[in-house]
Amino acid sequence: MTSMVDLEVVLDEECFEPKVKIHTKSRTDLVEKIIGAIEKVTATEFPFVTGHLNGKVELISQRDIVRVRTEGRRLICDTDEDSFVVRRSLTSLEEVLDRDRFCRISQSEIINLYKVKCFDISMAGTIIVEFDNGIQSWVARRYMKTIRDICYDR
Repeated sequence: MTSMVDLEVVLDEECFEPKVKIHTKSRTDLVEKIIGAIEKVTATEFPFVTGHLNGKVELISQRDIVRVRTEGRRLICDTDEDSFVVRRSLTSLEEVLDRDRFCRISQSEIINLYKVKCFDISMAGTIIVEFDNGIQSWVARRYMKTIRDICYDR
């Protein structure tokens, strides 16, 4: 049995960055290979983040990062599965993260907009970020305008 992929390219004047959407019944080996090939092409532009966990060093794909935050004097990179220690500053990490995907919400936290379930703006003067995995964060006053712009522009 051969695996055929139906490929369609849609030219859209309103789309400034390429967007890939995979429609499939289940996550097969072929789908994983396609995702891997796309990540390999874009990895030079958006490199992996090196994280430390239990004496091991792992490469974390930017698409797997939920948020990056400081905890005491350590930088923690949270994914859906684990929390890794990153040995660099939040500012230097922010420089290599995809600016279309990541947004700073406080002096100590950067979030992955693709992992956000919702922004709760119901309470006056505060914005709560709820992620797909149930974790919540607060947006600092200094970054509220940025988040409001994201909420109303997208």
